[in-house]
Amino acid sequence: MTAEQNRPLIALAMGDPAGISPELTAKLVALDEVGAKARLVVIGDIRIFDEGARVAGVSPVLKTIAPGTNLNADDDRPLFIDLAHLNPASIERGVASGAGGTFALTNYRHALTLARDGKVDAVCFTPFNKRAMRLARPSYDDEIAFSAEIAGLTTPASEFNVLDKFWNARVTSHIALKDVASHLSAERIHRALQLTDQCMRRADFTEPRIAVAGLNPHAGDGGNFGTEEIDMIAPAVSAAQQDGIVAEGPFPADTVFLRVKDGAFDAVLTMYHDQGQIAMKLLGFDRGVTLLGGFPFPICTPAHGTAYDIAGRGIASIGASKAALLLAAEMAGKRRATNA
Repeated sequence: MTAEQNRPLIALAMGDPAGISPELTAKLVALDEVGAKARLVVIGDIRIFDEGARVAGVSPVLKTIAPGTNLNADDDRPLFIDLAHLNPASIERGVASGAGGTFALTNYRHALTLARDGKVDAVCFTPFNKRAMRLARPSYDDEIAFSAEIAGLTTPASEFNVLDKFWNARVTSHIALKDVASHLSAERIHRALQLTDQCMRRADFTEPRIAVAGLNPHAGDGGNFGTEEIDMIAPAVSAAQQDGIVAEGPFPADTVFLRVKDGAFDAVLTMYHDQGQIAMKLLGFDRGVTLLGGFPFPICTPAHGTAYDIAGRGIASIGASKAALLLAAEMAGKRRATNA
């Protein structure tokens, strides 16, 4: 195997065509730093990609191929699987549509299938728009459920947010805040700690240190503001410690991120979506990565959305998308080395 072929092969699915995804995809393909770490297989419609490249002001060189073509050819150019399934003239920039959602879902499904079948080492995608995805597929819940369906995953999976070397995991995700407490249990929190430890070790943490946030103000204040910390969270932390996981808590959620920022921990396990997302986006919105953990291959995307308000202006920051792709490359490269 040549040095070129030894780089992990990453399927990059184009996201929502009405937002900044086309220009971000083109910018990623044009980055020498990305090309040095991974071989890209972009999936979408070449007409949408070319329009994205025009907006971004880049001229990446690709090899366009048809679906089903061998991906291991001795060619160092990024590959583009042209599904030829969306005319740019049919999409209004900055507007969610069923056509845009279908485009993104089709690309993502193709990427997941390639990874599931062992033809690529990892999957990345530029931002999706939830409304467009649900217009295209009313049953669409989130990327985790869809990915698990396509990949045939029957074991637990979760969404992680990564900022540089700092991780945020969560026990519940895309549910109403009023439903969070009823979805918590000691067993589920324990399982989240196990998955967090497992995924971080795959990302080259030898012994990740995990802080666990409480659910209630001041972590319940000894039961004055709720007993979830006493009844569920503390027992889950204790069980994880017995597994050999370096976990501590529960800590008050309004200060736990300061502990991580000061270097005391590598990750925070939060109880619900915004409990961690607000802190992570304040700490580094333009560098944040979302990782879907628990799958047999890495799945990464920038933590921000489709930014309809700036689509087509060529000013979208590439920082989070680049970080997502480089994290996927790092994890896939480690997995390839382990399995060699």
